[in-house]
Amino acid sequence: MAEFFQMGGYAQFVWPSYAIVAVVLWLNWYLPRKQHQRELRLLERRRKTEHR
Repeated sequence: MAEFFQMGGYAQFVWPSYAIVAVVLWLNWYLPRKQHQRELRLLERRRKTEHR
């Protein structure tokens, strides 16, 4: 098992690469979701002000 985590001596390159990919994938999920929620709030505010 330790050999797997050492990645044949390349662990110092492999594990940070996995971490970077994980962060990028998370950002590709999180940022559009956050933007979508922001747009929905903006539309709701506009709808409320137009009905006055």
